[in-house]
Amino acid sequence: MLPSGTPAEIDTTVPSPTMGLVIAPDIWSLRPLYDDMVARLAREWNMAVCAVEPFPGRTIPQEMEPRMAAVPTLDDATHLRDLHEAADALGMARVGLMGFCLGGMYCFKSAVSDRFVRIASFYGMIRVPINWRSATQGEPLDALSRGEAGKVLAIIGTKDPYTPAADVAELRQRGCSVVEYEGAEHAFAHDASRPAHRKDDAADAFARARAWLRGE
Repeated sequence: MLPSGTPAEIDTTVPSPTMGLVIAPDIWSLRPLYDDMVARLAREWNMAVCAVEPFPGRTIPQEMEPRMAAVPTLDDATHLRDLHEAADALGMARVGLMGFCLGGMYCFKSAVSDRFVRIASFYGMIRVPINWRSATQGEPLDALSRGEAGKVLAIIGTKDPYTPAADVAELRQRGCSVVEYEGAEHAFAHDASRPAHRKDDAADAFARARAWLRGE
């Protein structure tokens, strides 16, 4: 639990971590997938790791329609506060941010923050989808223009409807580094149970994210 009351999964058991890592989950929230990811990355990447619940204090059915409907009610400033609190909870001066889908979109928006030295966005929405738009949802491209786009790595599948080629070009124009996986669909890397999962591309994408976050 973060100071704000937002649930989080944290692993700071690595004896001498090289850095901290905050994870912004997908629309399906914290679940065993992220418990396992936090523990695995802490061990394999030698980092202190924390994953943050995107819908704190709310009970939302595990169905797409109510979850999609809940996104416009999220507030960018509140979510960034939670990501900052997660970074502080790790007790590390150097902290990176990595997110998936919805969390990948928040990675783009977090380019305005100087708390994260490097950011890796997995298939984050480059523009807020029409049915997610609200007064509390800023545009990722605007945040990248105002922030430090050069510290952001965007991992993209070429068949992802949320990351069309014209929008990917906008990422590059703003200074993001982009890695594209030909033929990959949305969410191809982080959840092996999904039909879109591509084992080899996922392994490569995570390896690239690790190297980027570490500044290698």
